[in-house]
Amino acid sequence: MWRVAFDRDALTWTGEPAWFATWPTLQRAFCPKCGSHLASAADGAPTISLTGAGLDDRTGADLVPCGHSFRDLAPTWMSITLAPEPQPR
Repeated sequence: MWRVAFDRDALTWTGEPAWFATWPTLQRAFCPKCGSHLASAADGAPTISLTGAGLDDRTGADLVPCGHSFRDLAPTWMSITLAPEPQPR
């Protein structure tokens, strides 16, 4: 799941998402109808991280991925420097 960051003030929702806390300082947004994960935001941060799949328009030049969950499933075009794979114990 790739993510892209936007300024909170520049973001417009088509429908208001539901939010829940996953960490003491992190909130996640999801669709209240289907439960799809839409975004995450740290308390007080000026940006919000949206899932790429949740965007209506994924063609903009400003859509530069800022992260990815599940690196094994990352798209081949993604060029984010990732930490080394964890070594088995």
